[in-house]
Amino acid sequence: MPVFQYQALDAKGNESAGQIEALSSKEAISKIRNKGLFPTKVRAQNAARKVKVAKDAAGPKRRGAGGRVKIKTVTEFARQMSTLQDAGLAILRSLRILEEQAKKGTFKRVVGYVADDIEGGATLSEAMGKYPKCFNRLFVNMVAAGEVGGVLDVILNRVADFLEKAERLKAKIKGAMVYPAVVMSAAFLIVMGLMIFIVPTFSEVLSDMSDGKAGLPALTQILLNISNWLTDRKGLNAAIVIACPFVLFSLLKLVRQFQKGRYVMDWLKLRTPVIKKLVYKTAVARWTRTLATLISAGVPILEALNITRETADNEIYGSMLNKVQNAIRQGNTFANPLRQSKTVDSIVVNMVDVGEETGDLDKMLQKIADNFDEEADVLVGSLMSLLEPIMIIVLGGLVGTIVLAMFLPMVKMIQVLM
Repeated sequence: MPVFQYQALDAKGNESAGQIEALSSKEAISKIRNKGLFPTKVRAQNAARKVKVAKDAAGPKRRGAGGRVKIKTVTEFARQMSTLQDAGLAILRSLRILEEQAKKGTFKRVVGYVADDIEGGATLSEAMGKYPKCFNRLFVNMVAAGEVGGVLDVILNRVADFLEKAERLKAKIKGAMVYPAVVMSAAFLIVMGLMIFIVPTFSEVLSDMSDGKAGLPALTQILLNISNWLTDRKGLNAAIVIACPFVLFSLLKLVRQFQKGRYVMDWLKLRTPVIKKLVYKTAVARWTRTLATLISAGVPILEALNITRETADNEIYGSMLNKVQNAIRQGNTFANPLRQSKTVDSIVVNMVDVGEETGDLDKMLQKIADNFDEEADVLVGSLMSLLEPIMIIVLGGLVGTIVLAMFLPMVKMIQVLM
């Protein structure tokens, strides 16, 4: 009788591994569950050897599979794979069909390599796990849950839905930030152009006006000093000022490479006026939707929390989910440590509490995510409406101040002559 190797979680979330004899993988899964365990990985004993042989044989051919792939491409793949599985096609044949119709590039090669690994005895989740830039941990673990539960077509469809919603929200946030960034960049360049090229042409005339009783007004003198500093040292100071935004952006990107740096930046974003509500809504919507999708797919709560923590994209909530995970491991509920963390509103805690009591935690988390997504959309619209007049006022104020500083000496000279 065939022997299957398995990894599973017990009721307390502790991991265990072993071997079991069964005629098929479905029978092996059934036997494991009868032991009171939740299987997370089940495969035939000789599969490991086959995978290793396939990997060694395909070593030189695995080039060109390390590039990143667009989320849209992965979403389309998940949707098409779900349709083919629902139609009853074998996984290997489905992959070969999708490989054939894919456009030339990284993703086409990755799908081909995944199919090669399947042919060598690996499971779909194991094969996909070798390409994290293409299939993230969330994707791989949900596929693994679908394989174990025998509902791969349903899971792939849920993955596609999740990726589409997450990408849609991300696109809205980026779109909201692009407009003010472009306007403020244009304003910065306009002001720099005025200070470097226009103001110096009036400098000599304005300096002549400073003789006698018609001394330069304070505002004009400050403007001339700034202009002289920018044009000093053959424009080096101006180059430094122009380079400052790029240096700052690079520095922030470097800081985010470290966990403590990400934590501090996320903490600041959640306390910055105007945008803090938007950051809060989007962060909560992201981790609740991720967790809801994993739980509904049959992933154990502890493993689901672990995956959600790593894909939360916010260190504050990642830390909170880690505390929740530790509390659940010690026999606590989800709602209690969530309430103690004070990182979410009471409505979120209460909905989670109700979800635990009714056994519909995934549905409640999904509702939270949907509600927060809608509120985030409203906030984005409100911020855009608020930012437009603010940017016009700021830009008009800067240009107006420069123009006023240029004309003040003339007004003062006229007053002196009169």
